[in-house]
Amino acid sequence: MKIKEIIQALEMFAPLPLQDGFDNAGLQVGLTDAEATGALLCLDVTEAVVDEACMLGFNLIVSHHPLLFKGCKSLTGANYVERCIMKAIKNDIVIYSMHTNLDNAPLGVNYKIAEKIGLKNVRILDPKPDSLLKLVTFVPLKQAEEVRKALFDAGCGCIGNYDACSYNLQGEGTFRAQEGTNPFCGKIGELHHEEEIRIETILPSFKQNTVIKALKAAHPYEEPAFDLYPLQNTWDQVGAGIVGELQEPETETDFLKRIKKTFEVGCVKHSRMNGRLIQKVALCGGSGAFLLPKAVGIHADVFITGEVKYHDYFFYENDILVAEIGHYESEQYTKELIQTIIKEAFPTLEVQLTRVNTNPIKYL
Repeated sequence: MKIKEIIQALEMFAPLPLQDGFDNAGLQVGLTDAEATGALLCLDVTEAVVDEACMLGFNLIVSHHPLLFKGCKSLTGANYVERCIMKAIKNDIVIYSMHTNLDNAPLGVNYKIAEKIGLKNVRILDPKPDSLLKLVTFVPLKQAEEVRKALFDAGCGCIGNYDACSYNLQGEGTFRAQEGTNPFCGKIGELHHEEEIRIETILPSFKQNTVIKALKAAHPYEEPAFDLYPLQNTWDQVGAGIVGELQEPETETDFLKRIKKTFEVGCVKHSRMNGRLIQKVALCGGSGAFLLPKAVGIHADVFITGEVKYHDYFFYENDILVAEIGHYESEQYTKELIQTIIKEAFPTLEVQLTRVNTNPIKYL
C-alpha cells in the first residue's frame, strides 16, 4: 500500500479539522506516493527516532506531537527540528503527526488513557460546540432512499452510537422549468407539482463540502434545493478530556499508587488529600489543566493530566484531587492507539513502536 493510503486511514479515524486552532497536525515532511515499507510510531520525533526508522528500513514515521509547530525560515541543522527534517528528506522518510485531532476524536487519546485506568461509562468532558449542521433537502418520492444513502455514506446522520439518522416528511413541491433547462420531471414553461420527501439530517460542519457534492451527484434534479442550518448542539462524541467511573471506589493513596505504577511515573505530583474516596475520574492527556473547572463542575473526585500550573494546586485544593503525572507519561499509550488504527486497516504492514524514550524530562 502507498503511504497516502495509510494517511487516509489515519484521517478517517481522526480528521484534521478536529485539531485545535494552534495546532499543526498532519503531513510534516515528505511525499506520500511511495509504497510504504513500514511505519514507526512515536510520541515525539527526534533524531534518534529518525535513525531508528532508517535502521529498520521504514519510510513512514507517525508521531503524536508535530515536529513542526512553527515555520522554518532556513534549514541549516541549527536545531533538532531542522536536523530531523534534513535527515528525513535525505532518507526519503515521510513524517506524519496526529495531535489534537487525535485528542479530540471519538475513541481518541483520552479514551486510551481511560482504558488503562479501567474506567467505565466513559464520555467526553468538554464536547466541541458549534460543530454541527442540519441539512434539509427535498427529493422526489421514488428517489428518496437513494439520496438518503448517499448522504449517510458521505458522513451524515450520526448521533451518538446511532447512524443513518434522518427525519422524513412527505409533501408537495412545485416548480416551473425555464427555457434552456433539462428538467427531471415536468415540462418547460408549465407549473409542475411533484410528490416529494423533505429529508432532514445532521452532519459535522467540516464535512459540508463532501456532503453537498454527494447530494448533487445523487439527486435527480438539475437544481436540487437544500438548506444548511448551524446548530448550537454540542457534539458529545468529540472534544477535550474524558470522565468516567471506577468499578469500585478507591482511597486517594491507593488510586495514586496505581496510577504511578500503570503509567511508570517517576514522580506523581498531587494536591492535598482530603480523605475522599475516588470513583468519578476526569482526565486529559498532555497539557490539560484548562479543563480543571469542567472537572470540578461535574463533581469529579480526581483530575489527572500531564501538566498543572503551581497556583492551580492552591485554587482547587478543596474541590478536587489534582494529579499531575507528566506530559510524556500521560500520553505514552498513544502509540498503541495509532498502531491499532493502522493494523486494522493494513494488517500486513510492518508497524513498530519506537524503542526510543523521547521524554525530555528526566528524574533524579
